[in-house]
Amino acid sequence: MKVEQISVFLENRPGGLEHVTRVLADADINIRALSLADTSDFGILRLIVNDMESAEKALHGEGFTLKRSHVVAVEIPDRPGGMHSISKVLTDRDINIEYAYAFVERSGENAIIIFKFNDIDAGIDVLLENGFTVLPGEKVYRL
Repeated sequence: MKVEQISVFLENRPGGLEHVTRVLADADINIRALSLADTSDFGILRLIVNDMESAEKALHGEGFTLKRSHVVAVEIPDRPGGMHSISKVLTDRDINIEYAYAFVERSGENAIIIFKFNDIDAGIDVLLENGFTVLPGEKVYRL
């Protein structure tokens, strides 16, 4: 039920994101989801890709600093209150959401929210106990 994610550390300057996307495109890697957060000096680009091993190899080959981690992908109906329903059950069980990012499926009926929890396994358990759809990595990589 966990999804692998690559975090790429970038200097906060023009062309940083372009360099990463060029390397991935040249390696025929498809980006399934991404999030880019910044500070004054650097950015953290979080990526879910269709081929983690090849992406990691290509980016390391270009000198990027990377970190692999696990996140959780949850599918919910794309409607008002969807995110609140998840945050409520997690809060009630004292699960901290460290960060999250989302995208809408092609059908437009569902959203997928990517979460990083302080306790990934407990977060997955809480979501499943409350009837949420937690997607396996294999499905997310093929979206």
